Amino acid sequence: MSIPNGIVKIKKDGVEFTSNVDRVNYTLRELTRAALRDVGRFICNRARKQIKRRTGRVAKNTQYWVRKKDGDLQVGFKPGGFYGGFQELGTEKQPKIGALYNTVKDNIKTIRDIEGAYLSAIEDEQHALSLIDEGEYQGE
Repeated sequence: MSIPNGIVKIKKDGVEFTSNVDRVNYTLRELTRAALRDVGRFICNRARKQIKRRTGRVAKNTQYWVRKKDGDLQVGFKPGGFYGGFQELGTEKQPKIGALYNTVKDNIKTIRDIEGAYLSAIEDEQHALSLIDEGEYQGE
């Protein structure tokens, strides 16, 4: 979806009202998605460093998903990293590593800074539009 150009102009009693609500809603939604994309990248990169490596499959299969419909971020393991869940949560024989959980918990300030950098761009429309990428956000 591209930037809505539908500026609504309403004339009432000789006064013309201009509405950019659609454009602002689009910009906010896309800036939020872009911020979540960078947070997902950050979490995956930091979590990969904490994951125990035997074959390297779990770290390679750590991924994030920014869902367009719901506007949320999911970070987890692709099917090739099936055993990553065992390292994350622990089992009887495998101690809990909690790489994803600990990465988020230890870096809340950094995550807020990433989100703030994007959402503060709403003040400058051209800067905001340069940060937006309309592709699906799914990363390795």
